[in-house]
Amino acid sequence: MQVIRAVGREAAAKKYDLLSAMMAHGLAGDKHRQRLILRLMALITTRYNWQRDELTIGQREIARLWCVDERTVKREMAKLRTLGWIEIKQHGARGRVSVLSLNLERILLDTRGEWPNIGPDFVERVGGKPSEPSSNVVPLHRPEPVPAQGLWAEARARLAEEDPALFDAWFAGLIEAELTESCLTLFAPTRFHANYVQTHLLERLRTAVLRCNGRIARVRIIGP
Repeated sequence: MQVIRAVGREAAAKKYDLLSAMMAHGLAGDKHRQRLILRLMALITTRYNWQRDELTIGQREIARLWCVDERTVKREMAKLRTLGWIEIKQHGARGRVSVLSLNLERILLDTRGEWPNIGPDFVERVGGKPSEPSSNVVPLHRPEPVPAQGLWAEARARLAEEDPALFDAWFAGLIEAELTESCLTLFAPTRFHANYVQTHLLERLRTAVLRCNGRIARVRIIGP
């Protein structure tokens, strides 16, 4: 999969590709998914700064655009943050609204199942081969799968379904070390393994855990 960067000569086409992927994903879902996707697309097309990756708009403005109350805005934006599709880039202060950003890679990962509905040309153009990790680094050894239970078992299943090769290389060897009300701590087989996951794959790992339990805000990786 190629991460979309909506800048340069092909910026317009890349924007349409992202919106097309979101549209296909929404249409393949139920009415709740369709409405959520439509609302996000409305924000993107009206207020998103593609070059700076910034979405700056207050809840009152969103409510007016969506024709809903501000309570609905809070609920829907929370869903999008849980999905990992939007992230807080800068918290609001002194009367200023928060600056949000789009996680384009996460959006593409989540919509990939519906790409064939658009057509094989779209799959070939946008899909390609998985791009993460964008490095030639490989683990020193391929760990044997480790049994897991509870939250980590559910998150592992999500990660394995999302990208089996990446899971096998980097996530399969992680063991649950501690789980508190807001943090999951995982133990890696080597210090190198822990550092690599922490540096390159933590956001993908955190999103999978968050989708399984919205109360877990942090994921820590520790090593020997």
